[in-house]
Amino acid sequence: MSTTESAVTTAIDHAVRAAIKAPSPHNTQPWRFEIGPRHVDLLLDRDRVLGVADPDAREARLSCGAALLNLRLTARAAGWAVHYDLLPDRGRPDLLASVWIGGARVPSPEHRVLAAAVERRASNRRPFTDRVVPARHRWSLVRAADHEGGRLILLERPTELSAFADLLRRADHLQEQDPVFQAELLRWTASHPDREDGVPRSAGGPRPSEGSVLKLRDYQAHESTMERRFEQDPLVAVLATPGDGPLDQLRAGQALQRLLLTATVEGLSASFLSQPIEIPFTRGALRELIGGRAHPQTVLRLGYGYPTPRTPRRPFEAVTTTSEEPKP
Repeated sequence: MSTTESAVTTAIDHAVRAAIKAPSPHNTQPWRFEIGPRHVDLLLDRDRVLGVADPDAREARLSCGAALLNLRLTARAAGWAVHYDLLPDRGRPDLLASVWIGGARVPSPEHRVLAAAVERRASNRRPFTDRVVPARHRWSLVRAADHEGGRLILLERPTELSAFADLLRRADHLQEQDPVFQAELLRWTASHPDREDGVPRSAGGPRPSEGSVLKLRDYQAHESTMERRFEQDPLVAVLATPGDGPLDQLRAGQALQRLLLTATVEGLSASFLSQPIEIPFTRGALRELIGGRAHPQTVLRLGYGYPTPRTPRRPFEAVTTTSEEPKP
């Protein structure tokens, strides 16, 4: 193996290791990577798609898009050119992206800063402070989503936030009353300390106390009696796309990860408010709330939080296979 080939192999290894740091629903990690001499194929792992919460694999594709963004940024920050195709083979719908790495390219300061944030980013399901997110940081988040073809809509008016909070409570109640959904949630609530996927109870966060604005998902399986006061004026953002097909979902995932990394750089915490997105009726109502044109893909709660444990990840060897055939 030549020096250049060895360097590319190392770059791919580092980029894939960064990719698996992406967020995913219930920390399912629904991705696989086929690694060749100069390329990586990103595939959807159907065995890790949530059959109840995500029957169309929409959220899983968002997660894979987020993994792709981590991969791209890490390789670019290391000084490599990166080219990629989304959904490159109609005959293989679960082949979500093919990425080629090779050739020198000077990284921008933004590439370096965002790539460095990959290791620090973590979903924070705990209370935030009441400190207001300033306008310059809000604009940075909107710009980050726009850079990858997404649209970030901030619910800054009290009437919008109130309407969303109602949808959130309604969706959360429906899921709490659904035994099949709860059984799926329980399977992905990790109680064993050595488990490499799922959401550990320690990362689930406390229950919001009576009168809290937002209803967060309960990963404690109704066993926790701890309640805490959450922020009273939360910043809620809806990430949306013009369409709602697999290609839109992959782009939304990249937009999601870029804004999450931007939030990390700005010192902000984030957690997901996925309940209204996972029920068709409330997702439709949310679409009307944001204007009726764009399709909501995910909802985030953003603000200033305290350090929180990161969820575990499966090892590199568990999510990769090697292909010696070069891509054309």
